[in-house]
Amino acid sequence: MNRLSRVSIAAFALAAGAALTGCVVAPVGPYYGEPVVTAPPPPQVEVVPVAPYPGWLWIGGYWTWQANRHVWVGGHWTAPRPGWRYVPHRWDPGPRGWREAPGRWERR
Repeated sequence: MNRLSRVSIAAFALAAGAALTGCVVAPVGPYYGEPVVTAPPPPQVEVVPVAPYPGWLWIGGYWTWQANRHVWVGGHWTAPRPGWRYVPHRWDPGPRGWREAPGRWERR
C-alpha cells in the first residue's frame, strides 16, 4: 500500500469518526409517553384465526393511547424468532396514572 492510499484511508476514518460523534444511541425504556389518568378498559375478546404457518406466535390485541383516548389494536400472527421471547404489551398503574409498556422481543 502506498503512502497516498494510507493517507486517504486515514482521512476517511477521521471524517467518519467526526460524523458519528453527533450520533446518540439511547436505550429504549419499557414505557413510552406520559402517564394516562384513565385506566385502560378490559381487553376485548378476540377470535384467534388459524395460524398461517405451523409454529407461528399469536400476539394478542391491546389498548393503546391515541388522541386522548384508549384505542384497541387487534392481535396478529407473527413468525417466531429463535432465541427470543415476546413480552406482551401492558399498562402499569403508578402514582401519576397509568403507564403504557409496549410489547417487545427480548433475548432469552
